[in-house]
Amino acid sequence: MVHQIDVPRPDDAAAIGQVQLRAWLQTYLNEGAGIDAAWIHEHRGSAVTVEGIAQWQEFIEEAVRQPDLSFCRVVRSGAEIVGFLCGRRDEVVTLGPMYLLDSAQGQGAGGRLMGEFLAWAQDAPMRLWVTDDNERAIRFYERYGFRTTGKRELWRGKLPNVRMVRESELGDKTT
Repeated sequence: MVHQIDVPRPDDAAAIGQVQLRAWLQTYLNEGAGIDAAWIHEHRGSAVTVEGIAQWQEFIEEAVRQPDLSFCRVVRSGAEIVGFLCGRRDEVVTLGPMYLLDSAQGQGAGGRLMGEFLAWAQDAPMRLWVTDDNERAIRFYERYGFRTTGKRELWRGKLPNVRMVRESELGDKTT
């Protein structure tokens, strides 16, 4: 299947929120850790509410107004959005969120998204959080020069995350 990488429009905000929620349901269900569909809807369901959609619209508009500070791309399969990657530039570049629905994984779209993100970030040091047990995502980020730092957080008391960084070629350190 051919996937197109695109700059999102403000009217894509609801679809991006839906992809975010669907990706969480596909990726993070873990009954043993108490992460069920109800927990995900409680903690990530806001992405599909009026307020969550408005926040996505605001971010998309910000990325258009200040493309040097905010980045956002979507993956389209025909007219449907099946993934996205966003980021921000402050003292370092923060990658995230990045999600691809299961149906879009393993077909090169993630690598193309990452290529566009790295071109945008240029040589800046970068950081991200990734769920500690999402080995596929960790391997993906490692292929692009990210490494785990050992810094950890337990998001909302249940979801274990680990910090990954990618240093600039100038040797800047990130945490």
